[in-house]
Amino acid sequence: MESVWAEKVGNYYRIVNVPFFASNLAYGDIVSAEEDDGQLYFDELIEPSGHSTIQMIIYNKGDVKRIGEELVALGCDWEGSHLEGYISVDVPATISYVPIKKYLEDGALNKKWDYKEACLAHV
Repeated sequence: MESVWAEKVGNYYRIVNVPFFASNLAYGDIVSAEEDDGQLYFDELIEPSGHSTIQMIIYNKGDVKRIGEELVALGCDWEGSHLEGYISVDVPATISYVPIKKYLEDGALNKKWDYKEACLAHV
């Protein structure tokens, strides 16, 4: 089970980090949550943000920072996990996914990483 950061927005919550393991959630999404024993648990997506989430495992752990910088240059943001070489990438709604997809495919083809389009709003 993954815990994500969120801020209260009326009766709902806005996701304020890039999910590492969850599918179909992205930065900025508005969600409902149920409380159980003082903890909040995801209930349903109320309003998608238009952002996409990519989860990546980078094979050469020494390349993580450089790859993160390349993703930032493409207009994305990223967060590193406690699992070495594992990152999550936020693709904002305001940028084209075409160059991001090419970058991801090229790196996977060259066996630099593998990736999952965990939440793809860019279609």
